[in-house]
Amino acid sequence: MKSQDIGLLLKLVSLRHQEAALSGHQHIGKALLSLPNGWQDWELSEEDTQHDDEGLWRYEEGRLKERYSVRTLAAETGISKSQISLSLNRCIEVGLVRKDRKTGVPRAHARALFDFIVHGLRYVFPARPGEITRGIATTFAAPVLKGQIYSAGELLLVWPDPRGNSKGQAVEPLFKTATYAVRRDKELYAMLALVDAIRLGHPRESKVAAEQLSQHLMTDARSQ
Repeated sequence: MKSQDIGLLLKLVSLRHQEAALSGHQHIGKALLSLPNGWQDWELSEEDTQHDDEGLWRYEEGRLKERYSVRTLAAETGISKSQISLSLNRCIEVGLVRKDRKTGVPRAHARALFDFIVHGLRYVFPARPGEITRGIATTFAAPVLKGQIYSAGELLLVWPDPRGNSKGQAVEPLFKTATYAVRRDKELYAMLALVDAIRLGHPRESKVAAEQLSQHLMTDARSQ
């Protein structure tokens, strides 16, 4: 596996929740991670505003496969189409993606994904805080976890990005285009920040993040 595979899997989870929220499956739709107003930790551009104004995409059966196409997934994540295709094939091969029996669109195996994130991610894709830089807040500095645990004297952790609003120790995101992808999907931002808290945090911090991610992903798992 490659680290970008995790980003793609989380994007599939986000799309599934958006789809469910508009199609009446409230047990899944309610799983959308809520973020406060002003959740964007970066300087907004006109493109960001236009994309945010679109809100949840309209649920139309005819457009469903389009939202999960290699072309659209590449446009939403910044990962190339060829890498998206290879990533989907890898994830299908190891059982982290299944094709929906009714629609044929790729679905992340949420329970298996959660188990890998909690028990294996920090060893397979380790991260270490680096130099002080400007960037987008992650782990417990991100909006999804901000204020839940505070460690005196510890610096914020950020994904380096020239448009970021925070200053702290640099952490390499799971995939190179993560800061582009999160600007287009606030739920993806929340999930990637939780993942970073699990792979970078102390045991108590990792537990808090894992519990929140579990509540989120396991809601999706019960529908599979």
